[in-house]
Amino acid sequence: MNIKFILNRYKYVIIWIIIVFIIFIFDSTFGKRVITNTESSIIQMLQVLPPIMILLGLMDVWIPRESMMKYMGEDSGIVGVTLSVLIAAFAAGPMYAAFPFTAVLLKKGVKFSNIMIFLNSWCVIKISTLLFEIGGLGYKFTFVRLLIDLPGVIIMGYLISYIVNNKKWYKFRQKQS
Repeated sequence: MNIKFILNRYKYVIIWIIIVFIIFIFDSTFGKRVITNTESSIIQMLQVLPPIMILLGLMDVWIPRESMMKYMGEDSGIVGVTLSVLIAAFAAGPMYAAFPFTAVLLKKGVKFSNIMIFLNSWCVIKISTLLFEIGGLGYKFTFVRLLIDLPGVIIMGYLISYIVNNKKWYKFRQKQS
């Protein structure tokens, strides 16, 4: 392998190692905490991502592109929005787990606004989060927040889609199909 290729591919990891090394020189206690936190995050990702990748592989094989386009594609309307919100609401795991799923949705021809609605819903409308919030903040607060967030998520999905489509993203996506 070419050394230039390796340096370019892993430049952020190399920069991170240099920064941690410098931190470690000036404050070894803080440097140890940085390494411990990084190790913990990597272990958590290694526990979460493999099952998600297996499920995505199965979804990619078992669910035909035509079905995804019918229910969540360009002409899906309210059905696509509803499915985007529901899939995200019942999802489990941290936000970074949603990105591989998003890649499969793009590959299957899902409408971009529905993908944005899915991502936003994953952040703010997950049932597991709502249950925790009800326990900590009460059902009235949670209900009011949900009433504000749900239309906000949908509006934001369409707004982002409009902005991105006007920036020639649509042509790029068509080349991917």
